[in-house]
Amino acid sequence: MARPKPAGRPLWAEVDLDALAHNLRTIKERARGAQVMAVVKANAYGHGAVGVARALVEAGAEALAVVCTEEAQELRQAGVRAPILVMGPTPPEDAPLLVELEVATAVASWEMAQALAQAAAQRGRVHPVHIKVDTGLNRFGVPPREALALAQALRHVPSLRVEGLFTHFAAAEDGDKDFTLAQFREFMAVARQAPWIPLRHVANTATILDMPELALEMVRPGLGLYGCHPPGMTSSLPLRPILSLKARLMRVMELAPGQTVSYGRTWRAQRPSRIGLIPCGYADGLPRALSNRGWVLVRGRRVPIVGRVCMDMTMVDLTPIPEAQVGDEVVIIGRQGEEEMTVDEIASLCCTISYEILCGIGPRVPRVFLQAGMVRGVQRVQDAWEEAPIHQEESRH
Repeated sequence: MARPKPAGRPLWAEVDLDALAHNLRTIKERARGAQVMAVVKANAYGHGAVGVARALVEAGAEALAVVCTEEAQELRQAGVRAPILVMGPTPPEDAPLLVELEVATAVASWEMAQALAQAAAQRGRVHPVHIKVDTGLNRFGVPPREALALAQALRHVPSLRVEGLFTHFAAAEDGDKDFTLAQFREFMAVARQAPWIPLRHVANTATILDMPELALEMVRPGLGLYGCHPPGMTSSLPLRPILSLKARLMRVMELAPGQTVSYGRTWRAQRPSRIGLIPCGYADGLPRALSNRGWVLVRGRRVPIVGRVCMDMTMVDLTPIPEAQVGDEVVIIGRQGEEEMTVDEIASLCCTISYEILCGIGPRVPRVFLQAGMVRGVQRVQDAWEEAPIHQEESRH
C-alpha cells in the first residue's frame, strides 16, 4: 500500500503502532495483571514521544514515565492527559512547573519534597510523589535506611500524596540473578513497613522477561515495548520491532577502478563500480562506526556501506544490483523482502547496545506513525527560536 512520505529530504522513520500495541498486550500478560507504566523517556527511545505515548495510552497503558520535566511538559502540551511520572532527579526550582503540569515526581530528598509541597500548597493541590529507593545502582535515590523515614515524614504533609515506592535494578539482564534478588529484598524490607503506599514498581523489561514474579502492583517496561530484548537476553516472548529507518537513493554514479569514496579515501574501487548515495549520516542515526563495515537493504538485498559515513550522507556499493536506480527505497533499519537489518545487528557491529542505536536517530528525521497500514500522524522537531533578553550592560561588549 502506497503511503505518503514527509516532504523534503527523503529520509524518515516508520513506527508501527499495531506492533507497539501488540508488545504492550504481550507484556501485560507476562506481568500477571500488574499495571503498566510505559517508559517513553528520550523521545520514546528515539521513536517519537508524543505519537508513541498517545498510542500506548489508547492501547491500555495505565501510566507513562519520563526522566525530566521537559519531557513531561512536551507530552502535556501535546494533550496527553494520562498519569506521568518524572523518574529522574529534578531541581527544586522545577517544582512549580511540575505541580502545574500535574505530573507525579520522583523524590529522594527532603529539599525536593519541601519545594513540591510548597508549590502544591500555593495552588491548593495535592501533588503525587514516588519515593526512589537506591538499592544498589548507586545513581539516584535515597538509601534504604533513610527511605522509610522520608516516606513517614511525607505521609503527614497535607499537600503531598505518597503514591509510589520504586527502585531500579542494576543487573536484571544478567544470567546470575543474585544481585537483583538482593536489591529486591532490600526494597521489600522498606515496602513492608509502608503498606499504605499503593504502588510499588521495580520491574523493567529484563525483569518482566526473566522474573515476572517481581511485578508487584506496577511494571516499567521500556525497550520491550519497542520490540527489542535487553542486550544478551533471549526470550520466547513474541515481541515485534516497531521501527524502520528508510531513505531513497539520491544519486547513482559510476566509478572506475582505483577511484575512492568519501573522506579519507578509505575505500577504493577494485573494479568498475556503481555507487549509490543515501541522505542519511551520523547526524541522523547511522553510526560512523559502520564505515566500510555496515549494510543497508536495496531491492531486498544487502549492499555494503563504502567509505566513511558522513554527517549527512552515506555511500553504498550497488554494483551487484545493476537495476538499482535513483528513487529506490533504502532500508537502514528494518525489513525489505526476505532480508532484515535489525537494531541488534547494527549495535553489535558498532560494539554498543540497541538502546544507543535507537536513541541516536536524529531529531531531523521525521517519525511517521502507521496504523492498519495507514499514516496516523507525523512527528517533526520544529523548535521555535526564543530570543533571550539582552541586558544593556552586556550589549556594550
